[in-house]
Amino acid sequence: MTAPAAARDPPSRPEPGLSSEEAARRLDAYGRNEVVEHRRRSLAGKLVRRLASPLVAILLVASVISGALGDVVNAAIVMAIVLVSIVVEMFQTERSEHAAEALRARVALVATVRRDDAWREVPRADVVPGDVLRLEAGDLVPADAALLASNDLHVNEAAMTGESLPVEKQAGDGVLLGSSVVSGTATARVTATGAATSFGGIAQVLQHRRPPSEFERGIARFGAFILRVVLFLALFVFVVAAANHHGTLESLMFAVALAVGLTPEFLPMITTVTLSRGATQMARAHVIVKDLAAIQNFGSMDVLCSDKTGTLTAGEMEVEQYVDPRGQPSERPLLLAYINSYFESGIDNPVDVAIRRHGKLDPIDAAILRHDHPDISGFRKLDEIPFDFERRRVSVVAARGEAGILITKGASESVLAACTHYEAGGERRALDAEARRIAKAADDAMCARGLRVIAVASRAVAPHGTYTKRDERDLVLAGYLAFADPTRADAREAIEQLRRDGIEVKVLTGDNAIVSRHVCGEVGISTEEMLTGDEIAAMTDPALVQRVERAKVFARVAPAQKTRILLALKARGRVVGFLGDGINDAPSLHTADIGISVAGATDVAREAADIVLLEPGLGTLSDGVRAGRRALGNITKYLLMGTSSNFGNMFSMAGASAFLPFLPMLPKQVLLNNFLYDLSQITIPTDRVDQTQLREPRRWDIALIRRFMIWVGPVSSIYDFLTFYVMLRVFHAGPVLFHTGWFVESLATQTAVIFVIRTAGNPLRSRPSAPLVLTTLAVIAVGCLLPYSPLAHGLGFEPLPAGYFAFLAGTVVTYLVLVEVVKRRLLGRA
Repeated sequence: MTAPAAARDPPSRPEPGLSSEEAARRLDAYGRNEVVEHRRRSLAGKLVRRLASPLVAILLVASVISGALGDVVNAAIVMAIVLVSIVVEMFQTERSEHAAEALRARVALVATVRRDDAWREVPRADVVPGDVLRLEAGDLVPADAALLASNDLHVNEAAMTGESLPVEKQAGDGVLLGSSVVSGTATARVTATGAATSFGGIAQVLQHRRPPSEFERGIARFGAFILRVVLFLALFVFVVAAANHHGTLESLMFAVALAVGLTPEFLPMITTVTLSRGATQMARAHVIVKDLAAIQNFGSMDVLCSDKTGTLTAGEMEVEQYVDPRGQPSERPLLLAYINSYFESGIDNPVDVAIRRHGKLDPIDAAILRHDHPDISGFRKLDEIPFDFERRRVSVVAARGEAGILITKGASESVLAACTHYEAGGERRALDAEARRIAKAADDAMCARGLRVIAVASRAVAPHGTYTKRDERDLVLAGYLAFADPTRADAREAIEQLRRDGIEVKVLTGDNAIVSRHVCGEVGISTEEMLTGDEIAAMTDPALVQRVERAKVFARVAPAQKTRILLALKARGRVVGFLGDGINDAPSLHTADIGISVAGATDVAREAADIVLLEPGLGTLSDGVRAGRRALGNITKYLLMGTSSNFGNMFSMAGASAFLPFLPMLPKQVLLNNFLYDLSQITIPTDRVDQTQLREPRRWDIALIRRFMIWVGPVSSIYDFLTFYVMLRVFHAGPVLFHTGWFVESLATQTAVIFVIRTAGNPLRSRPSAPLVLTTLAVIAVGCLLPYSPLAHGLGFEPLPAGYFAFLAGTVVTYLVLVEVVKRRLLGRA
């Protein structure tokens, strides 16, 4: 088949662009093309911010005052411990943030610009004023620009104007950052970037941020709870210690050190490291995380809504059959569809690709317009009426010489609604009720075989300037094209695996009910309960909430209806994932708890998604979901540790300060104890997670954390008070020996308990990771050896008697056994 004369691309002689040197100069002058520029805080800035924390600042100021009063050694030790703790946290966090940014860069959006007389793809942030852009269907407009040339360009400006329908743009018109190209192609010169754009002005005022996830809200609630407890205990300890004549400054430092010990200051670092490690594991499974916080939602997801094309099916269609309205073989609908697809400027979809490929392989008789012309060369495109989900069809107007033709293709029922006649066997006849019944029967017969069917119609038109939807009338039905899109070989197993992971798959498709039933049946998705777009349109939102749980397949649904379905599922308490790749999927991707797209999706979809799959299909999702659950499980371990044994030890300090004639620990010892404890936990992100926690969705459980604090914390305190008794009554300890004995016991019990808390099952049958074992045992060893080291005197320690270590061993073992008993009761109750 000879190609039509009109080109599909923008003009072959584009406006000259910038040189690389000029572009670099303008980037320095105007800044990066970011609406709200995200500058990475420098290490010095992060250090200052951490030092500005109220608790740390008070502690450092008190240390300075203490040094000024003569206690230089103790002041220096306190400051050194604080600074080392901050440096460790910053190093781990910085490394994890770099890893996360490297993953995001793999799916970063690009823009096509004219540089050095060649079209090049550059990161959108590097676009500068004066750049010449090339825009195509599916692109997000990367900056404000003036059109130099356009070819049937239609732009969605809903983000700026609120107008939901696409707007046609011509040379000389402006396009704005934040809009997206629905159809057509264009070149444009950038007039403004970043905050200087129209959208940038709005964003600078609103600083819009997506609502926090359930995980982020849970962390915030936990932080607020800890803060209240910290303030109460710190104030209580300060008053009691000062009343016992321990000295106001020393009491203040002890109270603040206790507050620092109660505060899970490594939580942000542990969270970032764990989520970053989870993101890296997901990347190995070909799943890229754009927002680390999305990992938790990914692990909590219990229902996935997805289209069938490219996920259940291969997404690579082949023309299987072309027939007239009576179901008889006919080449006429194929030729009309070929002209329509060739000139159509919307996003290349599998249907158009299959039509053009088939047309090139199988030259066909083109006598539909001019019987004396054996091919379709010489046609020119006059206009286009882009596809939208209300009409479900696209029309192209073409002409050769003075003969014009409007060709429409799309969903069968939508095209038939605009037809008044049909043609078969070279004759044109009225499309009466009987003819419509026969035409529908031909359509249904192909759909029942699992073929995707579109209708093709046309009518002669007089060439003139512009055509609108009103011109899609009095059409003559030419027939149907049927496409084979075989199911993916791995689809059934992928769906079964997601079910085993506790995730229900629901199909939201634009295909009709017959095709959907056939395809879903082949991959094992029940079609007993199915809702169609027409049925959903007739339902109220409360009625949809009642029906949405039972239905597994939603056929012939529009984008707005997909969003209603997602909202209905969320109203029933489900954590909803949505997999989409089209322009009109962006609202649904935003609405879902977790938006998922694919690497080959439109810019609009990838920008809206939280997670991007590098490979098509559902097979990669299961590994990603498990990585998300593993990350949440390890974060929960740290929180359970902090609210159980560590919390119990700090409560013991508060209680002991009320009856001891001396401080139960010196401020520097409290800080050292807390630092070593936190240091033992930095390898939690490497730990294994129980298989039972990976088999089903896991949500943020603040109630479980509170129960652990209420029940396990007091167990820790019981053993602390037992240590107090033994040190005072058995070993007749003075202040220094008392400090030493309790320091070692509290450090050993609160770090070793990770071996019990890390698993919901028997700790003897669940093997922790080697790094976690190493750091935990190393910290306990350091605690035991410190009293015998050269640092002992400066830290306020002295050697412990040999009998103490027999007591310590018995204490640690019985403590772990008792915590295991309490843990089983708590988890059994959960």
